[in-house]
Amino acid sequence: MMGNAYIIVVDGLGVGAQEDASEYGDESMNTLGHVSEETGVKLPNLQKMGLGNIIPLASIEENENPLAAYGKLREVSAGKDSTTGHWEIAGIQLDKPFPTYPDGFPENLIQDFCKGIGLDKVLCNKPYSGTDVINDFGEEHLKTGYPIVYTSADSVFQVACHEEVVLVEKLYEWCEFTRNNICVGQHEVGRVIARPFTGKAGSFERISDKRHDYSSLPPENNLVQKLYDSGVKTYSIGKVADLFAGKGFTQYRPTKSNAEGISQLLSLMSAGLDNSFVFVNLIDTDQLFGHRLDPEGYADSLAEFDRAIPAIVSKIREGDLLIITGDHGNDPCSESTDHSREFVPLLVFPKNSAKAEDLGTGKTFSNIAKTVAEFFKLKDDFPGSSFLGK
Repeated sequence: MMGNAYIIVVDGLGVGAQEDASEYGDESMNTLGHVSEETGVKLPNLQKMGLGNIIPLASIEENENPLAAYGKLREVSAGKDSTTGHWEIAGIQLDKPFPTYPDGFPENLIQDFCKGIGLDKVLCNKPYSGTDVINDFGEEHLKTGYPIVYTSADSVFQVACHEEVVLVEKLYEWCEFTRNNICVGQHEVGRVIARPFTGKAGSFERISDKRHDYSSLPPENNLVQKLYDSGVKTYSIGKVADLFAGKGFTQYRPTKSNAEGISQLLSLMSAGLDNSFVFVNLIDTDQLFGHRLDPEGYADSLAEFDRAIPAIVSKIREGDLLIITGDHGNDPCSESTDHSREFVPLLVFPKNSAKAEDLGTGKTFSNIAKTVAEFFKLKDDFPGSSFLGK
C-alpha cells in the first residue's frame, strides 16, 4: 500500500505578524496569540501535538515531547487572501497581489457587467459584510430585481440575489460571464462569488450550500495538478477546489461548516484511501469569527477542531503524512475585519516524518508543496525546501 498525505488548513489562523506586516498595516496582529490571551481557550490535543511550542501562548503550554514536528511558515507572495495562501501552499508564488476595491468597482466595470446581464443598474457597489449587505439592500433588490454587487477587503467580485428573484442557475451564469469577460486583465480578481439568499425582509439568510466561487485559473505547474497528472487521487474538502477553479481534483466535497468538513475528512479516511492527497479547508474561524471580530466564537471553533484531533490522528496509518497549517491571519481581537499578514502554524504528524522536531521558520508556504511532492516521489520545480525526513 502507498501512503496518503493530508493537509488541513485552518482558515485565518495566523501566529504573529511577519517582518513585512507593516506594509499591510498589520504589524500588531497575532491571531492565535491574541485569541489565547483574550479567551483563555484550552486546546489540549493541539497542545499535545506541539501548538504551544510554535509561539508563546497564554492558555496553551509548551510540550516537552510533542507528538508532531512544529514550526511556522512565511508567506512570500504579494497579498494576504485565501487564494494567494492556498496557491502558495501548492507551490505558486505571486509577484503582485490580486486587485482590491476599497472604494467599490469603477463605473466602467459596472456598466460592462450591467450590459452583459441585460440590466441597467446594480445595488451597493461597496465593500460590505455579506450578511449586512442583504439586510441593507435585500428589500430594494426584491422590488427592483437589480443584483447586489459588493466586494470586501479580499479580491472578490460578489453578486447576491434572492433565489425567488433571480434563479440560482441564472446567477451562476452571470458570475461565470463576469469571471470570463469582466474581471479580466487589470481587474482579474481572485474570485467571483455567487451569493444566493432567501427569506423575507428582516430575516434574509444566505444559502451557503448554493454559494459558488469562480476562481482565477491557477498556473498548471502547481502541486494539485501535478499530483493529479501523475495518477495520485486528489480530494478537496471545503472551498479548496473553488480556489483552484476546480482544476486537478479527482473529487471535491463542498461543506457548510467545519463540523461537516471534519466529518467528510473522517469519512474519507475511513474509506481505505491509498496513494491519495486530501486538501481540507476549515473556513469557520475566518468567515464566521475572524471577519466579525468575535474572539470567543473563534476560540470555540478552534476547540471544535481540537476535539476532532484524536479521531483524525487515529486514522493516520503508518506511511501517511498529516500537515496542519493556515493560509493567512484574521485577528478577531483587532479593530480590522480584514485578513492579516502573519506567519502561519505548521504541525507535521507523525513527527518522525520530519527532519527535525523544531522546524523553525520556513521561508515560504511552498515548503509544503515541496514536502508533499517528495512524499509522492514527484519530480517538481516548486520553490521552497522539503521538511520531510530522509
